[in-house]
Amino acid sequence: MKKSIRSIIAVILAITAILCVVSCGKEETPDVEGLWQNTTYKADTELGSGAKTVKVEYKLEEKVITFTIHTDKETVGEALLEHNLISGDIGEFGMYVKVVNGITADYDVDKSYWAFYVNGDYAMSGVDQTAIDETATYQLAYTKE
Repeated sequence: MKKSIRSIIAVILAITAILCVVSCGKEETPDVEGLWQNTTYKADTELGSGAKTVKVEYKLEEKVITFTIHTDKETVGEALLEHNLISGDIGEFGMYVKVVNGITADYDVDKSYWAFYVNGDYAMSGVDQTAIDETATYQLAYTKE
């Protein structure tokens, strides 16, 4: 009787150890391919009509889509809002962009956010406060800490 109880306990411990090894070996990584499935635009897109042209890159992992927007708006944020490409919350420092091209980044939920760059440098102002410069390249990059 003692021998069969020991055998059962040994089998249970062996199965538990195997399950621990298998589950601990998996790393939690964001499902970037899944995120791309939720995007509104999946390829370079040209939108609007207006006197100014602004190019905004949308970066998610290694993939980049460029929005070429023709607008009469004054800021990058206004041009993006005009075509429902971004949304977010307005705070004391301007717009906190939470959604770009249908993808939500929320620092409070999973430490992700949309970083805003001008000509490859981290922007010193938010998208809603950045005047359109037709010679500049703007980028919104999905970033996760």
